Amino acid sequence: MDDAAPLNRYQLAELGSLLAEPARAAMLLALVDGTARPAGELAHAAGITPATASAHLRRLLDGGLLAAYAQGRHRYYRLADERVAAMLESLSLARATAPRAWPTKADAQLRRARCCYRHLAGALGVAFCATLLRRDWLQTGSRGLFLRPDGAAALTASGLELTDVPSLYGRSCLDWTERRMHLGGPLGVMLTTAMLRAGWLRPLPHGRALQPGAGGLRQLGILGVPLD
Repeated sequence: MDDAAPLNRYQLAELGSLLAEPARAAMLLALVDGTARPAGELAHAAGITPATASAHLRRLLDGGLLAAYAQGRHRYYRLADERVAAMLESLSLARATAPRAWPTKADAQLRRARCCYRHLAGALGVAFCATLLRRDWLQTGSRGLFLRPDGAAALTASGLELTDVPSLYGRSCLDWTERRMHLGGPLGVMLTTAMLRAGWLRPLPHGRALQPGAGGLRQLGILGVPLD
């Protein structure tokens, strides 16, 4: 996607047509967690044949919503960039115009903590971002949100292995279930990756929900993150 200029009506109509096909929408949603998947997996996620999936993937590539790369004999597809994931999350927010019940365990897990293009979203992601801001560990700079040295020191002391902190910036991302901001961008990805490596979080199978571990919840509580 090119964000250099606003979409004109023809580009917006083309984007709408790309998202209007349920099979293409299913393949895009399967990639919102930031993974790269082969065509066969995406065909299965969409409930269509590999030949049909191939045609849909070509349209999504041509429309700038997907990127592809080859690894050995296999070809993998992923979202073109984080802006596509943010757009899909925003559409989910627009669709959820009123509070809804979360009747299943899977829904509750997704709302509590999930991966949004490799960064932490859901109630836990919102609470974590709010704590960083409240403690003045996260500040706004010319390139976006950055982690101050005292914040990096506190997170490192809690057991997270942080990398490239001075060069990484994040962005605020409106959470579609909480209607508040969580931390996205490269900084959000790095912090979420550190939590996964430390065992604070673990991915649940068959989706993008994340399960907080007891040790992770304890450390987050020590950092001041409010936990329900």
